[in-house]
Amino acid sequence: MKPTLQTRLGQQLSLTPQLRQAIRLLQLSAIELEAELTIAVESNPLLEREDEPEHDYSPETVAGDKPAEPESGESSADSPDSDDFGPGESPEWQETVGAYERRGQGEDEPDELTAAAPVDLHAHLAWQLELSHLGPRDLAIGYALIEAINDDGYLEGPLEDIQAALSPQITADAAEIETVLHIIQHFDPVGAGARSLSECLCVQLSLLSPDTPGLALARELSRKHLDALARLGAARLAAQLGESPADMDVAVSLLRSLDPKPGAQVSSGEAEYISPDAIAYRQGGIWKVSLASGSQPRLAINRHYERLIGKASREDDSYLKGQLQEARWLIKSLETRADTLVRVARAIVRQQSGFLDHGHEAMRPLTLREVAEELGLHESTISRATTRKYLRTPRGTFEFKHFFSSGIATEFGGTASATAIQAMLRKLIDAENPRSPLSDQRLAEILKAEGIPVARRTVAKYREAMNISASNERQRLG
Repeated sequence: MKPTLQTRLGQQLSLTPQLRQAIRLLQLSAIELEAELTIAVESNPLLEREDEPEHDYSPETVAGDKPAEPESGESSADSPDSDDFGPGESPEWQETVGAYERRGQGEDEPDELTAAAPVDLHAHLAWQLELSHLGPRDLAIGYALIEAINDDGYLEGPLEDIQAALSPQITADAAEIETVLHIIQHFDPVGAGARSLSECLCVQLSLLSPDTPGLALARELSRKHLDALARLGAARLAAQLGESPADMDVAVSLLRSLDPKPGAQVSSGEAEYISPDAIAYRQGGIWKVSLASGSQPRLAINRHYERLIGKASREDDSYLKGQLQEARWLIKSLETRADTLVRVARAIVRQQSGFLDHGHEAMRPLTLREVAEELGLHESTISRATTRKYLRTPRGTFEFKHFFSSGIATEFGGTASATAIQAMLRKLIDAENPRSPLSDQRLAEILKAEGIPVARRTVAKYREAMNISASNERQRLG
């Protein structure tokens, strides 16, 4: 073996400090962003708040604040235009913003933000994840999974969405994500991260002592017979399975002792205040979008300290120049964040105008990939831009993610979104006879008659997601 010199050509993604900052700001909620900028203004003498007039959020006010625009079919927004970027800056942002996973690179949240944030389910799980001695790669997967867990403790969306959120920085297969998910499911509260009620109960049962009365039958029921238990009741199911009524009662009592919503155990107990990031409103019969007044904090360069550059001592001059550069980066990153948010909001409003006009039953299937391809961004960028960002509409204020859902092909050649199907189910259940509520099978048959072939299992899943009891329980309530 002899030492040799080799020349290789290759490409390597290198993120500038400005791009790192822009990516980090994009994933912050409005409240977190405000806290971040308060710290920045207090620590950087070259930054100052720019006075902003107060506005209300009414569509009329928003429309009045905006300059006159030609009527067109596209949404518009009071936001920085992409042409405001310097040469090469906007393309560079679009190409690389999806490639950086901050937590996977070992960077921590600022201490001030961590201390100020109330303890919620996500923070509680993240704290345990950080103590689990996993490597940086598994930590990044774990954070992506935790962000996809809802307040009840269930994982929302398929594992493909987690893969998209991690890509291209991390390419993980389903088995690798499943392994990390299994670890999270055994955190406190046990069962958080489950993808169904069955999985949630099975995880909780797995930690019980093997000699727990009724454990074996409870596992069997939770794996295979939850729907039958709700539909038939304990006595009839016991006869069907050849189990004694006494053994069935013990197993059912054990299942009832478990927590079907483990995430609800962890709550800050404080009111959650939502400030919309964007507003959808109708003007001239066309749906348009504007950034919400106050959602985009306005910063400016302190001209007094800027004029001192070149006049101060060498040490002070070097310090002021560095602070000026950081101030300019931050202001530009804020513009980039606003531009990305409003572009995503425009795309959502274009795609979901049916929902704005007619309600949830008109919600169409929409994926992160569709919006990413439309805007020329990466899926992980869309994921960050839709998490904890809110759109105010005449039908209420919703998180951007609310407008994304999978679809089911209909018999008429179209597709129906999961959200639309849930709205149909709720409408059918609200109108049912309380003395004879509709079973999951009957609901599936009604939807099939309307051209939407949904399996009974799918109906049960959607019903549980809407926190609606099974038909036998609704009958007792009726």
